[in-house]
Amino acid sequence: MTSFVAPIRSFVHTLGTPYRAVRAHVDRWLFQLDGVSVNRVELVQRRIFIVPSRHGLIFVGALALMLSGSINYNLSLGFILTFLLAALGINAILHTFRNLARLVIATGRVAPVFAGDTARFSLVIDNPTSLDRYSIGIARDAKELLYLDATALQSTTVGVPVPAPRRGVLRPGRLALFTQFPLGLCYSWAYVQLDMSCIVYPRPEAGRVPLPTSMSDDTTGITHGSGQEDFAGLRSYHPGDSPRHIAWKAAARGEALLTKQFSGRAASELWLDWSSIPVTFGVEARLERLARWVVDAHTAGLSFGVRLPGITLPPAAGDQQRHRCLEALALYQDS
Repeated sequence: MTSFVAPIRSFVHTLGTPYRAVRAHVDRWLFQLDGVSVNRVELVQRRIFIVPSRHGLIFVGALALMLSGSINYNLSLGFILTFLLAALGINAILHTFRNLARLVIATGRVAPVFAGDTARFSLVIDNPTSLDRYSIGIARDAKELLYLDATALQSTTVGVPVPAPRRGVLRPGRLALFTQFPLGLCYSWAYVQLDMSCIVYPRPEAGRVPLPTSMSDDTTGITHGSGQEDFAGLRSYHPGDSPRHIAWKAAARGEALLTKQFSGRAASELWLDWSSIPVTFGVEARLERLARWVVDAHTAGLSFGVRLPGITLPPAAGDQQRHRCLEALALYQDS
């Protein structure tokens, strides 16, 4: 049985290769998807397509029956009603097309997410005309549909949800904007493929994983802020001070903003090292543990660095360090 199925699969794969090539060529020519990275697309006439909807086909069939009956029975009022409804349908075609025409689609900000979460790609829908646009849908696949109204001379931002099943760089791919406004007799759509990407961090290992032991001697260390052990007094607030260290009780009494000072010894260097994880762990498991350590070290306010094969990020603290380390884990390629 296996020897019979294998040639069939090979034949189907051979047929699929030219089909995919033809499909890609049609997409580039017909839908203006030429693979060029762009951050902004204007929906001009060349990009917008329109066909009768299911209700539109029923409407056309009803008009044909009405016209046939009017001809057979010589009904003047039947002719008037048929042509009136036909004119209404033609106007619906123009309004459905105009509901998308001249809209400008631009990229927005995309926040990084962890593997298994849902990324939200922000799209900015700009309506530079004096006409309001209603019931505009955005679809990435048949399961995710969003609807919005584009107010005249304004921009509207919408977040398109895209599942992020694995770490790395996530792109939304081709998006479809569509509408059936105003009567639902026509379906108009346009495809856009923008230069958008999202960094997907490795999913932190579940459970509590103790941080590795700090690696330094008594004379080496990194001063962590101004110390975190014993309260040493108050000083004037400086921009950039942590909100956790502000003396809020004094501020509530109407006094000037003050920042609490603490005295403490220098914190030792905390290295999150790939080689410190057991070799029995696979690549993804090691990255998940490192992600857990990065998140926990950042939450604790520690200065930490990351060592990966071929990559070393020096110790630092703060949100930027957290992002740099998690991004390095997300983009790591096992050699």
